[in-house]
Amino acid sequence: ELPPSEFMQVADSTWLVLSVVSNGREPPGCQATGVTKIARSVIAPLAEHHVSVLMLSTYQTDFILVRERDLPVVIHTLAGEFDIYKEESGECVPVTCDDVSNGFLKPKPAASPTLHPVQSPQNRFCVLTVAPDTLPAIATMLIDVLFYSHSPPWDAATGSQDLDSITFFSFSLIEGYISIVMDAETQKRFPSDLLLTSSTGELWRMVRIGGQPLGFDECGIVAQIAEPLAAADISAYYISTFNFDHALVPEEGIAEVIQLLQQRQESSR
Repeated sequence: ELPPSEFMQVADSTWLVLSVVSNGREPPGCQATGVTKIARSVIAPLAEHHVSVLMLSTYQTDFILVRERDLPVVIHTLAGEFDIYKEESGECVPVTCDDVSNGFLKPKPAASPTLHPVQSPQNRFCVLTVAPDTLPAIATMLIDVLFYSHSPPWDAATGSQDLDSITFFSFSLIEGYISIVMDAETQKRFPSDLLLTSSTGELWRMVRIGGQPLGFDECGIVAQIAEPLAAADISAYYISTFNFDHALVPEEGIAEVIQLLQQRQESSR
């Protein structure tokens, strides 16, 4: 419904959404949340089969976006570990490898993926949700933040490991569920009794991936972050955007995360 415009840039590919539903066999004592939970079983195998993914973590769950043309490879890659269903007219219908075997292409060997630089801004972030019936009460504040909060001038030193702050606000509305990511300073502008967060009220620090816009064809960008964090059992939420990728990790673990990622980059040289 959006009219064509010189101001709107649209990626060529059409993307499909995968959501991973647990069957209750999660190992006991597994505390990691967010993208870390599905790193080994979904993200790493897709990266090994050269499937580019976009990642969207929300307050409620995680979604993986894959290009429509990659669906045969995705199904063949994941069918060994998952029961796969597609939604047809609101019903979940089982999918078998036979349904897409004609389109399956075995992955070709590829060079090791580029390990992109990571930056950690100093501001702290909150992962929140809002009850849909209270959304009108904060609508004007949402509009103000989305459309009238101007980004600070971008520092030319894009290669630095630490930024003073980064302007980041994410709002998603998926099947009636609302998820918001905002920094702690922006949160102060909203009525505290309407924003819902976890009982611990924890704050998150961000790791931004990429010194230049990443594009959509490269594989293994999400795995670059998710795999080492999964190995260390560190929770993370991950949000891919048009230009960059962003991982949110618990505030108290940011130093360990930066160290892990720097060690990974150094070992790949």
